[in-house]
Amino acid sequence: MKRFFLLVTVLLLATACTPTDSPTSGGGGGTGGELRVFGDDPITLDPAVMSDTSSAEYVVEIFGGLLTLNRQLRVVPDIADSWTISPDGKTYTFKLNPNAKFHDGKPVTSKDFVYSFERTTDAKTNSPTADTYLGDIKGVLEKLSGSAKSLSGVKAPDDQTLQVELDAPRAYFLAKMQYPTAFVVDQKNVEAGGKNWTDKPNGTGPFKLESWDKGNKLSLTRNPNYHLGPAKLDRVKVNIAGGNGMTMFENDEIDITAIGLADIERIEDKSNPLNKNYVIGKSLDLSYVGFNAELPPFDDVKVRQAFAMSVDNAKIVANVLKDKVTLAKGVLPPDMPGYNPGVKGPKFDPAAAKQLLQDSKYRGSLPPITLAAPGATTSLGPVGDAFLEQWKTNLGVDVKAQTVEFATFLSELKRDPAKSKKNRYQMYMMGWAADYPDPQDFVDILFNSTSLENNGAYKSTEVDSLVNRARSESDEGKRFALYQQAEQIIVNEAAFIPMYHTQHYQLVKDYVKGYQPTPLIISKFRYISIEK
Repeated sequence: MKRFFLLVTVLLLATACTPTDSPTSGGGGGTGGELRVFGDDPITLDPAVMSDTSSAEYVVEIFGGLLTLNRQLRVVPDIADSWTISPDGKTYTFKLNPNAKFHDGKPVTSKDFVYSFERTTDAKTNSPTADTYLGDIKGVLEKLSGSAKSLSGVKAPDDQTLQVELDAPRAYFLAKMQYPTAFVVDQKNVEAGGKNWTDKPNGTGPFKLESWDKGNKLSLTRNPNYHLGPAKLDRVKVNIAGGNGMTMFENDEIDITAIGLADIERIEDKSNPLNKNYVIGKSLDLSYVGFNAELPPFDDVKVRQAFAMSVDNAKIVANVLKDKVTLAKGVLPPDMPGYNPGVKGPKFDPAAAKQLLQDSKYRGSLPPITLAAPGATTSLGPVGDAFLEQWKTNLGVDVKAQTVEFATFLSELKRDPAKSKKNRYQMYMMGWAADYPDPQDFVDILFNSTSLENNGAYKSTEVDSLVNRARSESDEGKRFALYQQAEQIIVNEAAFIPMYHTQHYQLVKDYVKGYQPTPLIISKFRYISIEK
C-alpha cells in the first residue's frame, strides 16, 4: 500500500517488517513488552484519505478491512471469514468474522462496510485513492462524480454478509480490498469526532491509538479483543520527533532502525559488534523522475527522451548509492509478478540526446526547467544533485532545484481533470511503493491516461488499450505479457526516468523476536515480542 514514499538516502522505512508467524493466526496473547521504533509523523490516520507510506505504517495497525496480505504476499482473511465469486466473475459475497469488533467492543457488521465505502466515495471526503482502489465497483465512478447518491454495487443482505458487484471481472480485485481505502470505520466515531475524529479512532486492528503528540511521539497499545488473536506486545512507542536513528539505536533508545548510506560499510564489517544486528530485506518499489506531459517542454516526447538518455543512471547507482539499490530499467521491480528482465531502459547516449533536443519542436531552445522533490532542506540530495549535474554536462541544460514540504508536494502533484486541477511541477522526483503484488498496481495505475495517479499526464492509446485488455484477462501469462508490452512502450516514450528499486537495510536488537523485513507495508507488530 502506501502509494508515495519520500525519497531519502536512508534505504528505507525503519518500521517496515513482517512476522515469522502466519498473519491469519493469533499472536498468542500478550507475552508483554514494549517495542520502541523511529518513524515519521503521519500525514493522516484516516484510511479513506491516506495515500503515503508514512501514514500507512500506523493505519494498517489501527484499522482493518475485509482482507489482508500474509508474509508470502497472498490474500488472506481479515474481517471477512470467507468469500465466493459469481460464475461471471463480477459479484463477490463476503461472510464476516462474527468475532470481529471495533476497539470499543461493538461488533462489526456489513452495514459498517457499506457506510465506509459510501463515505470514502463521497466527494466531500475528498479521497485521493477512492477512484483507483474502489473504481472497479459498480456505481463508484457515478458516486464520485456526483451523479449518484449511493453505491449500487455494495449491499448488505444481512449483518454478516456483504455483496460487492464489479463493472467487469478483475483478476486483482481481491488484492485491492486489503488497501486502506477499503478499510472499515465506525460511523458514530467519525460523525461524533468531526474533523479530528482520528485523534481517538475506534478501529478494528490489532492495536489502539493510545496517544499522538504530533511532531513528537505516537503510542499504540494492544487490542486484547482482536479477532485474529491479540498481539504479543503490550505497546509500540514511536519517536516521530526526528533525529538520527543510528545514534538512537546505539544509545539504546530504539529497538529497530534503518541504516543510512553513510553507515552501511561500517555495519557490514563483520568485526563491528553491530553486524550481528544487521538485517536486509527486499522492497517492491520504484524511485523515478517524472515528466509532466501537460507542461513545456515535456509535452514533446523527444525532449523527454533527450533528458532520459543524457543521464548515466548506472553510474549514479554505483557511485552515489554505492550499489545498495537495484538499477531500474523499467516500471516493475524485480520481485514483482510479471517482471520482465529483458525490458530495455533508456540508453545513455549524450550525443543522440542533444540531437533529439534539436529535432524537437523547441529546436533546442528550452524554457526554464525546474526539478521538484519533497524535502525539508533546499538540497535535492546526492541523487538529485547528480541528475542536475549530468543534464548540465551531457545535455547543456541548467535545471533548477525546488524542494517542497511532503504533504504540500503530494497535494500539488495530484491531478484531477474533472476539477481542472493539474500537476504544477514540470519534472519531479518521486517514489511509488506497491500496494499489492500485481503489475496492474504499477503499469496501469501510473500510466493509464484515465488514472488519477497518472500525475505526469502521459497518454498513449496503445498503452491504454493494452492495460485495459489486461484488466479482464483471466489467463495470468497473457495478462502479464500485456503489461510487459505496455511497459516497454512507456519506457520507449520516456514517460519517466526509472532510477532504482530500494532495499531495506536495518538494525534490530537481539531481544526483538519475530521480525523480518517485508516488501510491502502490512500489519505486523502483533507478531513481534520482546524477550530480554
